[in-house]
Amino acid sequence: MTEPDRIRCEEVVAHLLEFLDGEIDAGPRERIEQHLAECRGCYSRAEFERVLRQRLRTLDDVSPPDSLRRRLKSLLDAF
Repeated sequence: MTEPDRIRCEEVVAHLLEFLDGEIDAGPRERIEQHLAECRGCYSRAEFERVLRQRLRTLDDVSPPDSLRRRLKSLLDAF
């Protein structure tokens, strides 16, 4: 990939949810996929988000306790 085609970590994080939802165009999607293949930090964050979403989909319609909300927010803010 040439330097102008490279995407920075900040851009990946800014578009990560759109990427995971499949709501991003082919060009940017390919750039993000390439970045995730090369950047361990962004790959780890994307995997965390994927696993979190998968687990949340399996939960019943219950509200999590405030302590869990705070803990998840803290984990997400740390990235």
